Amino acid sequence: MISEIPKDKQLILFDGVCNLCNSSVLYVIKRDKKNKFLFAPLQSDIGDAIKKKFNINTEQTDSILLYNPEKDSLTYKSTAALLVAKNLGFPTCILSVFLILPVFARNWVYNYIAKHRYQWYGRKESCMIPTPELKSKFLE
Repeated sequence: MISEIPKDKQLILFDGVCNLCNSSVLYVIKRDKKNKFLFAPLQSDIGDAIKKKFNINTEQTDSILLYNPEKDSLTYKSTAALLVAKNLGFPTCILSVFLILPVFARNWVYNYIAKHRYQWYGRKESCMIPTPELKSKFLE
């Protein structure tokens, strides 16, 4: 399953029931001019496979995950978000300048937002179903 991800893509795993996360996915899709990213909910089979492979406990790591199949590597939290931004073109790519900050500082802000995202943005009952136009961007 994981081996089927094209090596020239990166997979963004996101909380499929989070309104903020779903809005962020749509934001990335709109700005992904190089067609670099694929998407899947953390709650999907591919999400489960990657979490198992990298021993990720989502009870402790409440985060976006960015899987790079070419390097067989996984990044998460602020690093993942900023690496995605880096690939989105101007002006969003400017956010990658925050990669120079220490991880603990970046993740403090990330964790604060993640902790309050349902309260601030709401939650869906089930994962988003992509439109037919967007279906090719999603795994599963």
